[in-house]
Amino acid sequence: MTAPADRRKVLVTGIGAVTPLGIGADTLHGRWAAGDVGIADGFGRSSDFEPGEHLSIKEARRLDRFSQFALVAAGEALAQAGWIGGVPGAGYDPYRVACVLATGIGGQSTIESQLEVMRERGARQVSPLGIPQCMPNAAAAAITMKHGIRGQSFQVGSACASGAHGIGIALRMIQHGEADAVVCGGTEATITEFATASFRNMQALSESGVSRPFDLRRDGFVMGEGAGVLVLEADDAAREHGATPLAEIVGYGSTTDAHHLTAPDPSGTPASRAIELCLADAGAAPSEVDYVNAHGTSTQLNDAAETAAMKSALGDEATRIPVSSTKSAIGHLLGAAGAVEAVATVRTLLTGVIAPTLGYEVPDPELDLDYVPGESRPLVTANGHPPLALSNSFAFGGHNVTLAIRGVG
Repeated sequence: MTAPADRRKVLVTGIGAVTPLGIGADTLHGRWAAGDVGIADGFGRSSDFEPGEHLSIKEARRLDRFSQFALVAAGEALAQAGWIGGVPGAGYDPYRVACVLATGIGGQSTIESQLEVMRERGARQVSPLGIPQCMPNAAAAAITMKHGIRGQSFQVGSACASGAHGIGIALRMIQHGEADAVVCGGTEATITEFATASFRNMQALSESGVSRPFDLRRDGFVMGEGAGVLVLEADDAAREHGATPLAEIVGYGSTTDAHHLTAPDPSGTPASRAIELCLADAGAAPSEVDYVNAHGTSTQLNDAAETAAMKSALGDEATRIPVSSTKSAIGHLLGAAGAVEAVATVRTLLTGVIAPTLGYEVPDPELDLDYVPGESRPLVTANGHPPLALSNSFAFGGHNVTLAIRGVG
């Protein structure tokens, strides 16, 4: 299979993360690979994050937690890409750089806190920063202002597929010449009273407080928070300013279930089609896939549907390919999940280490793929090509996204 030859090659030149395992992309993958779990008391909180240690007083005061996460993750990614001083430091025309930052919900903590202020103290006591803090595009706006980005910028919202959609849109923008570079990813900070109650009452959350994707005992997802940001650059532009490529985004496929507002299509057919579209976009066959970072939510329905989708799309190769879920270590970061998992996938390709699906101990006889139980293992490539990984994201509303990421020599 071959991808269109006239598209620009899109490189990942920087990655950043804030997660329940700590600050930094290396920390995310390193601790996950070591078997560490960032979940406590049934939640994946980014407890190591202290705004005052990473942000100015003004930024810490004026930004909701979800925007704070994004700004810190973006700073790490841009520094790794060599963008010291932002867009001017990278030598780009600022109107040729874009920012696509995703979130599933946005500034939920601001909404809840300001509603409480209004009810207890009256409408005149509501903060004038309430709307600027809670609006879903606030994270993208904060990044553009801090780093001098003047091209397209906006927020993507497709529930738990948001972060992956943001990366896919960024890929297309560069491939088709709308931008030379895009800062993209996802962020979420929704461990709040209302959000927790709503998810719990729809019986989506784990009663055990343990995230164990694909395990027979799985009983719901664990809410997490954090952000993942990637710097994508056109190959020619990246090399012109001396960036070191970390990986290449080679494919993007997306479909919709058109089935149910919260439950996946149990057949996995639309999700399977997203995987197939992604592989076709990458010009790759299932035999070339070396690893899948699964959506793997630890819910009964999603894990079964995703397994069915992978078996359908990957055929006989499905049982060969190792599959693991980052959510087993950090919980479900909702709108940030796809981006954080893409960051973890890039680190997998760079380190050659596949982190395990933590908590997977009791196999479900209906789910029979290689979910990498127990310990990390080396990434083994097929057919001698640079390693190729897929990252799946499937969401409430039936949104399905698969990204294909290839290692670089």
